[in-house]
Amino acid sequence: MSFLIYDLVFLAIFLIFFSVFLYTRKHNLKREGLLFLYRTQWGVRLINYFGKRYKKTLSVLSWFSIISGYLLMTGVLYLIYNVLKIYIFSPAIVQAIKVPPIIPLVPYLPQVFKLEFLPPFYFTYWIVIIAVIAITHEMAHGVFMRRYNIRIKSTGFAFFPYFFPIFPAAFVEQDEKSMEKSGKFQQLATLAAGTFANVVTAALFLLILFGFFSLAFAPAGVIFDSYATSTIAISGISMINGVPVSNATYEKIAGFSSEEGLNEIVADNQNYLMTKKMLEDQAENEGVIIIYNSAPAIRQNLSSIITEINGIKINSIEKIQEELAKYKPGDNITIKTKIESGFSDTKLTLYDNPRRPGIAWLGIGFFSRETNSIIGKVINNLTFKDPNIYYEPKFDGISVFIYNLLWWIVLISISVALINMLPVGIFDGGRFFYLTVLGITGSEKIAKRAFAFTTYLFLFLLLVLMVSWVFNFR
Repeated sequence: MSFLIYDLVFLAIFLIFFSVFLYTRKHNLKREGLLFLYRTQWGVRLINYFGKRYKKTLSVLSWFSIISGYLLMTGVLYLIYNVLKIYIFSPAIVQAIKVPPIIPLVPYLPQVFKLEFLPPFYFTYWIVIIAVIAITHEMAHGVFMRRYNIRIKSTGFAFFPYFFPIFPAAFVEQDEKSMEKSGKFQQLATLAAGTFANVVTAALFLLILFGFFSLAFAPAGVIFDSYATSTIAISGISMINGVPVSNATYEKIAGFSSEEGLNEIVADNQNYLMTKKMLEDQAENEGVIIIYNSAPAIRQNLSSIITEINGIKINSIEKIQEELAKYKPGDNITIKTKIESGFSDTKLTLYDNPRRPGIAWLGIGFFSRETNSIIGKVINNLTFKDPNIYYEPKFDGISVFIYNLLWWIVLISISVALINMLPVGIFDGGRFFYLTVLGITGSEKIAKRAFAFTTYLFLFLLLVLMVSWVFNFR
């Protein structure tokens, strides 16, 4: 919360500075379509230097730029296909995500929508990331323009008036006639150069993220996801909260269940526990319910981050198993857990494992983190953290702050690269796609029709996504 205050103060200062800056230089500010453009000549000398000095290197990189352009275009189409599947056929996931499919990534978005699978996104992060990504993206365009003698009219930044003045973007404005006179290869290389730079930026910062994570964090505990559960037949329940039950049904169980705390269940001579909400969430189940095993962890309301067992530090699931193997059912142990205000010691007695008699049992569970969702895979692969391990930052809050900043740079770099290669008019991928069709068919008429078709198709798919999102939240 303390950093959020500093961040909001920084946001206010930025807004004031940016507004004054634009007002005092409004003669350079022009509106074009939906954008305001502030034209300058910033960075032109540097662009000219790299574009002219490293011609041979840029000629080789042109091939990588074009290849990456086609790979990114394929990737973003595959991504859209998967997003459509989720929003149309997986309403539960859409309701959990909450966020509309068409919304810019603005500061505090994860916090506002309570997206727990994403780290906080502060204005400080946002402005640093805009600078890193926009400058490298547009500089790459400019350098390739100069390599192929495409005239640069101006550089500068733009912003959407609807988000004024906190949504700036950089640009390098080429001379259109000079661009069109260049060969198709040169144009393709120039158009894909920005997204190629984003991919390189993502790879570089991913390496930095790995190095920083290794230096700034250490495994210091294990995070369990749930207390141990079992699936039982409703008809097998013989007692609820000490009251015998015959011919158990869902309605009978609900009638005997207490609204508060844990309910004691006996089924097939085994003891179980259940909350009233747990039962209500399974009202549609047919004949079976999932309930908690009667185990020491749930009975003692054990916190989900275990750091020590009888003074032995725990830093992996294997270490928990190794320590518990030293004890027998009925032995008393002390478990240290991480809680919001520090640490807590919990004394408990180990139970007999119901599936492996004679083995000491704590009664905690770990969910599988495998996902078939491409979005989930991307997010999971951009972290070096094992989801079941608690990592202690070595440098207090600064470790988490820098780690999250680096993580966001990588994620947004990849996102910008993908989105910019959409075969749609306003993106680099639009003209890239047009030139590709033109090169294959040799017909401007066919190329223009293909370009218009993909643009309208994409707009239609966006409409489908928004309608699906609204329908799922009716």
